[in-house]
Amino acid sequence: MKRTISFLSQLIDTLAPRACAVCGSRLAVSEEAVCAGCNLRLPRTGYAHSAYDNELARLFWGRVPVERCAAFFFYKPHTDTSQLIYRLKYGGHPELGEQLGRLVAEEFTADSFFDGITALLPVPLARERQRQRGYNQSQEIARGVQAVTGLPIVSKAVERTTFQGSQTTKDRWRRNENVEHAFRLVDTAAVSHQHLLLIDDIITTGATLTAAARELLKAEDVRLSILSLGFARNG
Repeated sequence: MKRTISFLSQLIDTLAPRACAVCGSRLAVSEEAVCAGCNLRLPRTGYAHSAYDNELARLFWGRVPVERCAAFFFYKPHTDTSQLIYRLKYGGHPELGEQLGRLVAEEFTADSFFDGITALLPVPLARERQRQRGYNQSQEIARGVQAVTGLPIVSKAVERTTFQGSQTTKDRWRRNENVEHAFRLVDTAAVSHQHLLLIDDIITTGATLTAAARELLKAEDVRLSILSLGFARNG
């Protein structure tokens, strides 16, 4: 889906120029979130081309039944991708999530990644964490995906009951233990007979999404696929 550039958009961009979230250079009217140069340098995974079998999908094999899995780019600390995630999660820029969600959806649509998906389900934050941040970054990403695909967002069917710190700071065993009982299914009807696309900002070991998926699978006839912005392969 190509973004339509109106005269109003051009005027607003002239009066309030936007900056690339990576390098800080001025964005062209047709660019969103990142400039063309930084966009080209993002370390894309290419997983949407082989969404049923890739390194991310294999994280979940034997843990929960998932169908398609794809991340937009590989995540590494102290790189452009980590800067994007940091600005989205901690920089007070929810609009960045929606812009990146649109970018991902536009690219993944070409690989028929969304075919058969019936609803988007952003991974919820604990209430205290969302109150502190002011928004849920996964919800913002889902809004961007929705803008391109038209798929509905299911945002209140499952809730996060606890939060005990960032998953990226814990070893693999503690990550699994930290989120094992972190989610609760509160609206079975909203997810039954659906093919849900779980959306998160970054995946390390897959522990968070595994815990959320197990709770969702308590509903009847649920199929699951997974989409994230980043994938930390050595997380």
